[in-house]
Amino acid sequence: MTVKGLLVMDVDSTLILEEGIDLLGEAAGVGSEVAAITERAMRGELDFKKALAERVALLRGLPISVFDCVLKHIHFTPGARELVETLHERGYKVAVVSGGFHETVDVLAERLGIDYVKANRLEVEEGVLTGRLLGDIVTKETKKACLKQWARENGLDLAQTIAVGDGANDVPMIQAAGLGIAFCAKPIVQEQAPYQIDEKNLAKVLELMDAVK
Repeated sequence: MTVKGLLVMDVDSTLILEEGIDLLGEAAGVGSEVAAITERAMRGELDFKKALAERVALLRGLPISVFDCVLKHIHFTPGARELVETLHERGYKVAVVSGGFHETVDVLAERLGIDYVKANRLEVEEGVLTGRLLGDIVTKETKKACLKQWARENGLDLAQTIAVGDGANDVPMIQAAGLGIAFCAKPIVQEQAPYQIDEKNLAKVLELMDAVK
């Protein structure tokens, strides 16, 4: 079947209502510290790589069982399942690219039948988090590169792509996509995105798609 288009979205505060790393911070007893760094990073006030490394270091010593606990506190944004299912019916591929972690993002993506997943991976030794990351960190440039790569793999022009996100690290992919959407986003994102959705309902993406055809 010919692929008609591609939607790539952020995970934290977009696909889901929560910020996954903030929930991990709460489990580690450093919730307020982690949340404060997250907020500043998403507003574009901090270098994302440094902010991520700083937050991950605070998670050192958490057992890997924490991921099962965190998943119980994560909620899909209203309209998420409708968006994915409708796009699949229309012949689209759906992807997520996240500054969060494969340990939770993979599970969420599987629950919705999402086609592509890119996220960070936490280092684990003897069943506990070391406070370090493995491999390359997902940055704003990674997000943009994934959009382009997945479009290319499916024989799509960027004009046939949609990008949805809320944080400063989503801006390059939002600007690169054929339809770039700031979703209940930080001011810096709203200022730079071609389109905005200000209601926590991902089904609104479908309405916007149909309106701008």
